[in-house]
Amino acid sequence: MAGFWGKRKREEQAAQAAQDADLARKAEQALVAADERIRTAGDELAFAEAELGLSLTKDLTAALDAVRTHLREAFQLHQLNHDEIPDTDEELRTRDARIVQLCEWAEDLLDEKTSALAESIAKVRRAPQVREKVRSDAERLSARLPQAREIVERLATRYADSALNQIHNSADEAEQLIAFATHGADVAERRRAAKQNEEANLALETATEAIRRVGALLDAVEDFEIEALRAESTLAEVVADSRGDIIAARNAPKVPAVTEATTELEKALESLAPSGSRNDPFAELTRLRTANTALDDAIAKAQYRIQNPLPSIAQVQHSLDDADRQLGVARGLISGHRGWIGADARTRFAEAERLRIDIPELMADEDTREQALSGARRVAQLAAEALQLAQRDIDSARPQQQQQDWGGGWGGGRRGGGGDVMGGIMGGLVIGSILDGIFD
Repeated sequence: MAGFWGKRKREEQAAQAAQDADLARKAEQALVAADERIRTAGDELAFAEAELGLSLTKDLTAALDAVRTHLREAFQLHQLNHDEIPDTDEELRTRDARIVQLCEWAEDLLDEKTSALAESIAKVRRAPQVREKVRSDAERLSARLPQAREIVERLATRYADSALNQIHNSADEAEQLIAFATHGADVAERRRAAKQNEEANLALETATEAIRRVGALLDAVEDFEIEALRAESTLAEVVADSRGDIIAARNAPKVPAVTEATTELEKALESLAPSGSRNDPFAELTRLRTANTALDDAIAKAQYRIQNPLPSIAQVQHSLDDADRQLGVARGLISGHRGWIGADARTRFAEAERLRIDIPELMADEDTREQALSGARRVAQLAAEALQLAQRDIDSARPQQQQQDWGGGWGGGRRGGGGDVMGGIMGGLVIGSILDGIFD
C-alpha cells in the first residue's frame, strides 16, 4: 500500500515539475516578446511624433514609459530565478507567473495605444488628397453661390423678412467660409512643408469643417422654398380647422377658459397676412396651432368638469378632518405600544403622514382639488389599515396568561377587553367614513 501512495506522489511531483518548466519557458518567451514590442513601439512613437507632433502622441509616450518601468520589474524577477541563491519551487512559480502577467499587460497596453494612433497617422498620410478635395469642393460650392442668391431674392418677394432670417445671409456666409477653407488648405500645405505637423493637421481639419458648413448652408437655402410651401399648405388646413373649432365652441360649456381661448384663436386668425401679401408662414402656423390647441384643451376640460363636478373646499376639508381623526387614533395606539407594533402597521402609518403633508397646498387650486380629495381619503384609508394591523400585532404579542387574567377579572369569561375597546374605536371610524360620504 505504501508503494502505491509513493508512486502516486512521484507522479504528482513529476506533473507539477512539468508545469513549472512550461511556465518558466513561457515567462522567458514573454520577456523576449515584450522587450521586442517595446523596441518596435519606440520606433512607431518616433514616426508618429514626426507625423503628428508631440501633443497627439503623449498617450503612447506615457504608456511606453510605464511599460518600461514594469518590464524592469519582470527582468529583476527573472534574474532572481537564476541567481546563486537557491529558491523554493513555490517562489519560482510565483515569479514566473508575475513575469507572464507583466509582459502580457505591457503588450496589450502598447497595442491599444498604437491602434489609437493608426487613424491619425492614416489621416496624415491622406493629407494631400484631403487638401485637394477641399479645394475642389470649394470650387464646386462657389458655383452654387449665384443660384443661392437668386433663390433668396425670389423668396424675398413672397415671404416676410422674419421668415427669411435663417437664410437671408446664407450666401454671403458661405462665400466667407469658402475663402476660409481655401486659405486653411494653403496654410496646412505650408505648415506640412515646414515640418509643423500639429499646426498643419489643425488647419486642414478646420478647412474640412468649413467646407461641410458651406454645403449645409447652401442646402438649407434650396430646402427652404420647399419647406415654406409645405408650411403654407399646412397653414390652410389649420385655418379651416380653427374656423370649425370656433363654430363648435358656441355649443361648448360657457366658462371663462373657453371664452378666452376662443377669443385668442379669433385674434390669431385675424392676424394672418392678407392673401397675396408677404407673410411668414412658419410664425403664423406656430401661433395658430398654439391657439387651436388651447381651445381644444379648454373645451375638453370644461366638458370633463361638467361630468365630474369639482368638489368644494369644505368637502375636501371635511375629508381631511376625518383623515386627521383616524391618524390621531392610530398615532395614539402605535405610540402607546411601540414595542409590539410590526413593520406593516408602521409603514402604512408613515405613508399616511407623508401624504397628509401635501394636501393643504392642493386644496386651493381647482386643478388639484380632486387630487387633494382623493389624497385625504387615501390618508384615512391608510390610517385605518395601520390601526387594524397595529391591533393585530398587539393581540398576537400580548401574553396568553395576561389575556386569561383579563378575561377572569372582567367577569363572565369575557376575554380580550382591549379588543372590545378597539371594536368601539373601529366602529366610530367606520361611522365617520359614512358621515364623510354624506358631505361629498
